[in-house]
Amino acid sequence: MQGGALKGVIGVSLKQYIITRIFLAIPMLFILLAIIFFVLRIMPGDPVAAILGGKASAEVIEKLRHELGLDKPLLVQFGDYLLNLLKGDLGISTLTKRPVWNEIMDKFPATLELTLFAFVIAVAIGILWGGPAARYKDRAVDVSARMFAILLYAIPVFWLGLMMQLIFGSYLRWLPVGGRLSPVIDLKVITGLYLVDSLITGNFKAFVDVLKHLLLPGTTLGLVISSIFLRMVRNNTVLMYGQDFVKAARARGIKERDILYKHALKNALVPIMTMMGLQFALLLGGAVLTETTFSWPGMGSFLVLRIRYRDFPAIQGTVVFFALMVIVISIIVDVINALIDPRIRY
Repeated sequence: MQGGALKGVIGVSLKQYIITRIFLAIPMLFILLAIIFFVLRIMPGDPVAAILGGKASAEVIEKLRHELGLDKPLLVQFGDYLLNLLKGDLGISTLTKRPVWNEIMDKFPATLELTLFAFVIAVAIGILWGGPAARYKDRAVDVSARMFAILLYAIPVFWLGLMMQLIFGSYLRWLPVGGRLSPVIDLKVITGLYLVDSLITGNFKAFVDVLKHLLLPGTTLGLVISSIFLRMVRNNTVLMYGQDFVKAARARGIKERDILYKHALKNALVPIMTMMGLQFALLLGGAVLTETTFSWPGMGSFLVLRIRYRDFPAIQGTVVFFALMVIVISIIVDVINALIDPRIRY
């Protein structure tokens, strides 16, 4: 009876925690929408003139301004935008006249594929190097890990990308320096993730070509992010090594490798998972410099282009999409952490 009651309390607590996190995300999203909406409209430059090239007559400019609703008061424009957003309508691009949602879905798979590839590299380096660095604290493996993390954290991602292009693309000619797929390769697109699509269709030639195009931008982004993961894993695992349960495990004669991976690293999982989840969410929206450097046709390049042409609906829609991704992933990470450590729910 007591066990059932305790289980019920925990279940209610977890539900309340999830609901609270969702409700807290709503005002944050509203504030972000308001900031983006009004900042775009008070910035110098005329979006209509940018669309028409600055050579149209005043009558044509005013007509297009009326069609786009830019002649309405700002508060009215913001209210209309929120109403459309509640209906799931991100608007129509002023540049291409296509629904913004369709354009985002065209570009998002490329960013997702790049992010997943970079994330796997970053996590592998963080765990496989950060764990041993904590185990052999202040020895060669630890010192080299800390130097590696500091160096990569200080290097701008675009500079590292340019160096990778110069070495592996221009000098050695091992890998392509831009794009996502060679023009001579035919690939049937199903999911939009080219690596997955090439495997589904059994197109091994396309798989190798896609992988070659992905290696430079994915490795560049993964190396930069790995500096955060490496320090996080190392520092938290060092803290766990000082806890009594690790000393007790060592006193029982448990192997040091098992102490590292089954005890110290496992108990350092909560803050590490939180950081990894948030970094993954930020990677989806923060790979702008990497995508621009490598001419990667993803959301970052798309956003830069639309900012250049003052495409308000596309910019706002992209920011909303990124914000929702960050919020959803943050909530998922919080729920996982709450399941691992019930104290978080309270």
